[in-house]
Amino acid sequence: MPGNVVKVMVEEGDEVTVGTSIVVVEAMKMENEVRSGIDGTVKKVNVSAGDSVGTSDVMVEIEPAA
Repeated sequence: MPGNVVKVMVEEGDEVTVGTSIVVVEAMKMENEVRSGIDGTVKKVNVSAGDSVGTSDVMVEIEPAA
C-alpha cells in the first residue's frame, strides 16, 4: 500500500534479526511497522523520513547472515 515514511529505525551496517523494526510507514492515516523477515546486516537504506513510497519500492536492503 502506498504511503509516507514516518521513521527509519536502522542505519547501514546495523545487525538485524527476524522481527526487528526497520521502518514505520503511514498509509490511510494508520502507522504500519515494517519488520525484518531475515537475520542479517543492513546493506543500504533507500528512504528517509518524509519520503513517499509505493507498494513495490525497496526501502531497506539486508544482506542475509552467513
